Amino acid sequence: MENIKIWLKKNLFSNWYYSLITIFILYVLFSTIPTFLDWAFFKATFIGNTKSDCKSGGACWVFIKVWFDKLIYGFYPEKDLWRVNLTFLILIFSVALAFFVKDKFKMYILFFIIFIFPFIGFILIRGGFGLDQVETRVWGGLALTFMLTFFGIIFAFPLGVLLALGRRSELPVFRYFCIAFIEFWRGIPLITVIFAAAIMFPLFIPANANVDKLLRVAIGISIFESAYIAEVVRGGLQSLPKGQYEAAKSLGMGYWKMNFLIILPQAIKTVIPGITNTFIALFKDTPLIILVGLLELLGMVNLAKSNSYWLGFAVEGYVFVGIIFWVFSYLLSRYTQSLEKKYSTEKH
Repeated sequence: MENIKIWLKKNLFSNWYYSLITIFILYVLFSTIPTFLDWAFFKATFIGNTKSDCKSGGACWVFIKVWFDKLIYGFYPEKDLWRVNLTFLILIFSVALAFFVKDKFKMYILFFIIFIFPFIGFILIRGGFGLDQVETRVWGGLALTFMLTFFGIIFAFPLGVLLALGRRSELPVFRYFCIAFIEFWRGIPLITVIFAAAIMFPLFIPANANVDKLLRVAIGISIFESAYIAEVVRGGLQSLPKGQYEAAKSLGMGYWKMNFLIILPQAIKTVIPGITNTFIALFKDTPLIILVGLLELLGMVNLAKSNSYWLGFAVEGYVFVGIIFWVFSYLLSRYTQSLEKKYSTEKH
């Protein structure tokens, strides 16, 4: 008990203005949390299949239950949902396997995830090799959110690293090209990029050419995010002392060998929080694609709440989306913290 008092005095009530802030925060929490819990749990309806089952005055989670499949898969054919599930199971298994194998095998798993798995996933979800083709216009829900995030990460990260190296290149043509590329994409809003990719890009290609809208949007988002990753990585490169470069050159290493074996591993290790922040931003930016007619998780909620039979249940949908985004962002953040501790060079 005495330890609790000491902790409270040290962390919450050490002086008068800290005490006021603590009291204000506690007041806000006690004013809002009980009301939310009452609405979300104690008075909520969890059982039922129709709107008429929700009569308690609390949240109607029946709305989420009825629309759950659409919120997760969009309008993907029900008989082929196993293809989407199998794709994500392969990815989850591959990532989980990397935690248990020795370090020398992790590079093979990483190679599989980056270069082989995207083709396997695309064939499974889109179709081919005996599987029925499913047009991207029926893809949607949380599955589409994850697809865009995964594609963005595996495309934007290596491109961002190359741009960061190019911006520090001694060759003026490469350096100025990378600077112009980065500043251009960082200087325009993401919503403009999405509109340009979905609507304007087809105007600049031959009439008989057909590039899928979802692919165009995914590439646009990835290029946009790569510019931010480039600046994060460049900050890590600038933080390294010149001695690291000189030591690598003294061993006879060439430019690429020096950067990929000595410089980049150290630079990326120092900017893991910044890279993770960019990935989380990418994950949370995916709802913008609703503006060009692609219905990811938030888009499906907007569609569901506009259904004439389910009018009035928008709050439940938005709370559900908020929880989903928060959970996955939090898990990614926690994993990043574990990586920081693992690769930390500070002495404890």
